[in-house]
Amino acid sequence: MAPAKAPAGHFSILYFAAASTFTGKTGEHLPAPVRARGLFALLEERYPGIKDKVLSSCALTVNLEYVDVGEDDAEDADRQIGEGDEVAIIPPVSSG
Repeated sequence: MAPAKAPAGHFSILYFAAASTFTGKTGEHLPAPVRARGLFALLEERYPGIKDKVLSSCALTVNLEYVDVGEDDAEDADRQIGEGDEVAIIPPVSSG
């Protein structure tokens, strides 16, 4: 798993379930800042195919707060992910 504290100028991103399988990682550090709406494009550049295969059905949190990066919520989508933030890519959860 990525170390708890990101190096200067970076944020931590944690991958769970399908996101972890797709990237082959449980977490990493990425350069900050980036707008929430731009994060999926950044990840698509690093991991081609992740947007359609994984991210389209996942939730995103920034510092444990859910963020909607869809077109319907411009405020969340424009949120800046800054140095030291913790982002998590969370797959859909099903209950039985």
